[in-house]
Amino acid sequence: MVSDRARKLGKILWDYHRLDREVSPAEVIFTLGSHDTRVADRAADLFLEGFAPWLIFSGGYGNFTQGVWDSPEAEVFARRAIARGVPEDRILIENRSTNTGENVRFTQTLLHERSLDFQSFILVQKPYMERRTIATFERQWPGKIATVTSPLLSYEDYPTSEIPLERVLNIMVGDLQRIEIYPDLGFQTYQEIPERVREVFLELIEMGYNSHLCRPL
Repeated sequence: MVSDRARKLGKILWDYHRLDREVSPAEVIFTLGSHDTRVADRAADLFLEGFAPWLIFSGGYGNFTQGVWDSPEAEVFARRAIARGVPEDRILIENRSTNTGENVRFTQTLLHERSLDFQSFILVQKPYMERRTIATFERQWPGKIATVTSPLLSYEDYPTSEIPLERVLNIMVGDLQRIEIYPDLGFQTYQEIPERVREVFLELIEMGYNSHLCRPL
């Protein structure tokens, strides 16, 4: 059971991770796989609204889909997009990646193999992974134009029975740690972390939200 205090602290992390950037037309919508199929729905809607003529789904099996889903994330997402009316011949699938960095690198390889050289991207991810997604893309694929978006859901409305708030809090804490340490490892661009956000991060760890940390503090 998530306490009122943890719920309030989580909103501060959510507001930091979610960038709420404007979406403009681009050459391709690049959708990063996850356990949240609403990301696929957001990407499909952007395609159907005419924001880009191509749609990429990238993702194999991740932390929350390995052993749970019977198909790679990208394939599950693609089926949802086709069901919403996206033409199958406008979809590119990368189904081997297991993390955000691989999403980008393996998609680079896929496009090279298809002789496609897109210059502008709309990245689609979960709301609380917008910042880390754009930071990873900027480091792994410099020289491209990109923005990032996510399902249009508030912090209060986001959790479901399949994706409970407790899991969201653990992921946001873990992603904050990655935002802090990954630039030095060459994985992401530097992102400033306000002191209040850092304080919230530490307090949530003390409360036990530490299952998604990539290394102990």
